[in-house]
Amino acid sequence: MSIAEIKNKERVIKELTLFIRKVFSEPEICAIAKDIARKHLNSPNANVLIADELSSLTNVKIPIEHSEADEMFLDLLKDIVKDETALY
Repeated sequence: MSIAEIKNKERVIKELTLFIRKVFSEPEICAIAKDIARKHLNSPNANVLIADELSSLTNVKIPIEHSEADEMFLDLLKDIVKDETALY
């Protein structure tokens, strides 16, 4: 693995750590995020819609150009919502 790849992974981990801190400090973010994901899950541009609405309703700010950490979070959020619906 190159130094650039290692630095990128470190940046992703740092971004995800900051996000997790926000969720722990404001637990309602989790419920809001899942509600938003449910609403946009089947949209062709779900990641953009989820990110935009989440950014407008919470202190989680996902930029227009999603980072690797942003994409990982959005994909995980969609997977969690899909798993919930599969259980019912």
